[in-house]
Amino acid sequence: MKLLEKLIAEKNTGHKGGVYNKLQVDFAYNSNHIEGSRLTHDQTRYIYETKTVGVGIDKSEAAVRVNDVIETVNHFRCFDFILDTVSQPVDEAYIKQLHAILKTGVMDNSAVIGEYKKEANYVADLTTVAPEKVSDEVKKLLSEYDQSHMTLFEIAEFHMKYERIHPFYDGNGRTGRLLMFKQCLANGILPFIIDDNDKMFYYMGLKEWQTEDKNERLINVLLASQDNMAAILDYFGIEYNRGADNYKDVLAQRF
Repeated sequence: MKLLEKLIAEKNTGHKGGVYNKLQVDFAYNSNHIEGSRLTHDQTRYIYETKTVGVGIDKSEAAVRVNDVIETVNHFRCFDFILDTVSQPVDEAYIKQLHAILKTGVMDNSAVIGEYKKEANYVADLTTVAPEKVSDEVKKLLSEYDQSHMTLFEIAEFHMKYERIHPFYDGNGRTGRLLMFKQCLANGILPFIIDDNDKMFYYMGLKEWQTEDKNERLINVLLASQDNMAAILDYFGIEYNRGADNYKDVLAQRF
C-alpha cells in the first residue's frame, strides 16, 4: 500500500502503532520545536495517544506551557485536515483555514486567528511583505504553480516564497511545512518532516535562497529529511517514489 492510502486507512480505523501514529507525533514534535515548543517527544506522544496532558510523566521535566499543549493537539488536527483535503487545491481560504486550525484556542491576545497579519513583522533580520500587500502576494504565489504537477524543486521554491511573504502574525513556519507535506502527497513525491536538529540549516537555507538566490542548502535539508522518511517507510513496508536523489536531480527539475 502506498503512503497516502495507508495514512488515510489508519486514520479512519483509529489504528495505533502504525505509520500514521508515528508521523503524527514526529511531525508535531519537530515542527513545533522548530518554533520554540518545550514539549519533549515523549510528552508529545503521550498527548496524542492518551488525549491527556500527562504532567508529571517525568518529574525532572519542566512544567509544560499551555500554548505548547494546545498547538500540539491542533497540529494533530492540521495533519488530519491535509489528509482529508489532499486533492483539494490550495487557495487563500485553504491557507487561512489551516492557520485557524493550528491557532484556535491559543492564549495570545495579539494573535489573529485564521486571518492575515494586521501589522508588519520580520524574521530575524529579514523584512517581510507589508500587511496590505499580503493577499495580492499570496494570490500571485498560488498562480505561479500547477498544484497537481509540482516537482520537489517547485515545492521547495513555493515554501521559500511563502515564508518570505510571512502572511500571519504567527504560525507561518508550521503552516508552510504542512503545505509542503500536502503538496508532496498530492504529487506522489516522498514527503518529509524537517527534524528540529536541522533547524539552523533549514533557517540558513531559507535565508540564503531569499536573499542570495542560493538554493542548495535548503534543498539538501529537504533531501536529508526525505532520507529519514524513506527509512520509516521501509520499516513499515510502504511504497514510495523518491523522485530525486541529489541536489543536481532536484535542480534539473527547474527546466
